Amino acid sequence: MKAKLGIAPIAWWNDDLEELSDDVSLEECLSQAHRAGYTGMETGRRFPMDPDVLGPILKKHEMSVCGGWFSGLLLESDIETEKDRIAEQITLFKAMDAPCIVYGETAGSIQGDRNAPLSTKLRLSEDQIKLYGRKMTEFAEWCADQGMPISYHHHMAAPIETEEELDLLMTHSGDALPLLFDAGHMAFAGGDPFRVIDKHHARISHFHAKDIRADVINALNRTKDSFLDAVVKGAFTVPGDGSLDFSALAHRLADYDYEGWFVVEAEQDPIKAPPFEYACIGRSELVRVLSNAGYIIE
Repeated sequence: MKAKLGIAPIAWWNDDLEELSDDVSLEECLSQAHRAGYTGMETGRRFPMDPDVLGPILKKHEMSVCGGWFSGLLLESDIETEKDRIAEQITLFKAMDAPCIVYGETAGSIQGDRNAPLSTKLRLSEDQIKLYGRKMTEFAEWCADQGMPISYHHHMAAPIETEEELDLLMTHSGDALPLLFDAGHMAFAGGDPFRVIDKHHARISHFHAKDIRADVINALNRTKDSFLDAVVKGAFTVPGDGSLDFSALAHRLADYDYEGWFVVEAEQDPIKAPPFEYACIGRSELVRVLSNAGYIIE
């Protein structure tokens, strides 16, 4: 089995909370990621959308695009509108030979609202998820037909957050909708990452290697603390520095022959958690656990 190691730029600059951003350029970010040993990076707000501009920058630093977030609104919007909104990103990602676009549902989400406590997140009924799943499936089919698949990111403070909500979405959507599995977000939501892999491994097309600090999460007051408050307090970190057993996770994914990208994604305060240092910690741990699970790292 083959694995590729990527990282998200959120360790250097946070797109939702600019105060948690290091004062580095895109080129310095890519340079540090390359020196840490990664071959891919997901896109962020400092990435140009013109492939003629981005391509030479990536080539200079021997990096590729291994995914990137799209703020979807399909829960409230119509499919044709979302096609128009994602078209530019599809064009860029195809030119960059990216594996997928990370679809994150931001309609009804409170993930970017620091004044919204975690407990106030939107709760959808099964009937609502059923309708949403049909729309997501149709949209995913269209994106794949354009030559760029999406991968659905369950996310804290978003409409699809918990294990139960994810189960319902998977039940009420077709196989055309792939899943981005994020171990950290699922653990934060109170779900069982291993059970999710067992149930939905056939749909997993992308993996975010996000770790958590369980002591921080357990100390949150969810009636007062927002998702961004949790981030500021240090809820997330890289593999090898947190509470999740990434060795067991790597073996479980290997049991189901998952191949592809393992992307370190951990939004933290860059002063408390220097991005290059933590990028090295995360890669070192992934190399260790993936090698032990039988992966060949490309």
